[in-house]
Amino acid sequence: MVTPGLASSGAPRARPASPWAPRDGTVPAVSQTQAILVTLVAYKLLLLGLGWLGSRRTHDTADFYLGGRRLGPLVAAVSSAASSSSAWTLLGVSGAAYSLGLSALWLFPACVGGFALNWYVLAPGLHKLGHRTGALTVTELLAAPHDSRAIRVVASVIILGSLGFYVCSQLQGAGKTFAVTFGVGTTESILIGAAIIVVYTWLGGFWAVSLTDTLQGLLMAGASILLPLTALSRVGGPEALADALRQVDTPGYLSLTQDLPLVSAVGLACGLLGIGLGYPGQPHVVNRFMALRDDPRAMVTARRIAIAWAAIVFAGMLLLGFCGRVLFPELSDNETVFITATNQLFPPVVAGVLLAAVLSAIMSTADSQLLVAGSTVTHDLGLGGTSARSQLIRSRLVVLVLSAVAALAAVTTDASIFNRVLFAWGAMGAAFGPLLLVTVHRGTVSAPRTLLAMLIGCGTSVVAYYTFTTAPEKVFERVAPFALVFGLLLWPGSRRAPKPPG
Repeated sequence: MVTPGLASSGAPRARPASPWAPRDGTVPAVSQTQAILVTLVAYKLLLLGLGWLGSRRTHDTADFYLGGRRLGPLVAAVSSAASSSSAWTLLGVSGAAYSLGLSALWLFPACVGGFALNWYVLAPGLHKLGHRTGALTVTELLAAPHDSRAIRVVASVIILGSLGFYVCSQLQGAGKTFAVTFGVGTTESILIGAAIIVVYTWLGGFWAVSLTDTLQGLLMAGASILLPLTALSRVGGPEALADALRQVDTPGYLSLTQDLPLVSAVGLACGLLGIGLGYPGQPHVVNRFMALRDDPRAMVTARRIAIAWAAIVFAGMLLLGFCGRVLFPELSDNETVFITATNQLFPPVVAGVLLAAVLSAIMSTADSQLLVAGSTVTHDLGLGGTSARSQLIRSRLVVLVLSAVAALAAVTTDASIFNRVLFAWGAMGAAFGPLLLVTVHRGTVSAPRTLLAMLIGCGTSVVAYYTFTTAPEKVFERVAPFALVFGLLLWPGSRRAPKPPG
C-alpha cells in the first residue's frame, strides 16, 4: 500500500523518501509560480490568436460546427487525438502505472488499438458518409435517414449526460494541477479551471477548437517524451528502474495480472483492453473524420500521425508512472505523479514552461466536448433558432450551463479522473460505437433498432458501472455492452445501403 507522501496542502514533500529521488527536490516557490504565470499568460495570448484566426474562417453553421470540412491531416489527427486523451492520459494513465504496476501495461494496446480501430476501420467510411450526406453531427448522421425526432432526443440526452461527466474530469484535472502547483484549494482550483475553459470555448467555433487542440496535442507529445526520459535518467536507466521496481512491496505490482486467479486475471485484461472499444463512439473525436478534407492522401497521412502520437504519449505516461513510483513512493494521490515529477525534476523556469503548457492543454481539451454539447442543443434538438446569430448565442449559453453543472459535480464528488472519464467513455462508446461501425460498413440501421441500440448500449454500461466495482469485473462494463449491442442488435438488423451514384 502506498503511504501518503504529500503534505495536507497537496504540496510536494521537501525531502523525498527514496534513494533514487533528487537530492534537492524543492524548487523556489516564488520563481516557480512566476514562471508558470508568465507562461500561462503567453500561452493564452497564443490561444486567443488562434481563436481569432479560427473566427476569420467561420462564416456559416458548417464552419462553426465542422470547420467547413476542410481540416488538413495534421490538424484532424492531432486535434482528434488530444480530444480523446488530455487529463485522463496525462494524469490518469501515469497514475494507473504508479499504483497498479505492470498490469497498467494493458492500457497501451487498449488505447493504441482504439486509435487504430478509429482510423483504419471507422474513419474512411465515416468520412465518405459525412461528405455525401452533408451531416454536421453524429446525431444528425444517425437520425436524418429516418427523419426521427426520437433518435435525435435519445442521442442528445446520452451525449449531454456523458459529456457532463467528461468535462467534470477535465475540471478535476485542472484543479489538481492548480492545487499542487500554486497551493490553491481544490474548490477554488476547479472554479478557476472552469472559467478558463469557458473562455477558450467562446473563441470561435470548430476552427478555433481544432487549432487550439492541435497545439495542445503537440505539447502533450513533447511532454510525453521529455518528462519520462528525464525521470528515467534520474532513476539511473532501464536496468536501475527494473531493479528498483522489484523492491516495491505492493502485492502483484510486477505481475501483468496482479497475481489474480485465472478467471479474474482474464477479466482484468479484457476489462482494460475493452477501453479501446470506446473510441468509435465518441462524438467529439469522430467528428474530425467528417471534417477532414476530401482527399484520399489526407486520410492516409492523418492515420499515420494519429497512431504515432498515441504510441508516443501512452508509452511515455506509462514509463513516467513507473519512474514516479521509484522517485516519489509516498504520494497520497497517485494521479499527481505527473505534476510532482514536473515540479521536482526540472529547474524553475523549465518546470514552469512545461507545467504551464500542459496545464493549459488539460484545461483547453474540454472545448471539444463543450462545442459538441452546444451543437447538440442548438442543431440536433433544433433549439438554436433560425439565424446563425441566435444559434451562436444559445450555443454559448449551453456551454455556460454545462460548465457550471460539471464544476459543481467536480467540487461535490471525489471520484478519480480515471474512473470519471471511463464512465462517460463507456456509456457513449456502447451507445454509438457499434451503431456507427455497422452504419458505415453495411448501411442504414432501422429506426427502432437504432433507438434500441443506443438505449441498451448506454443503459447496460451505466448499470454495469455501478454494479461491478473491481478491476476484473470491469469487463462487464467496457466489453459486454459493446458486444451485446453489436452482436445481437445491429449486425443482424442492419441492411445494406444502396451505392451512391457515380
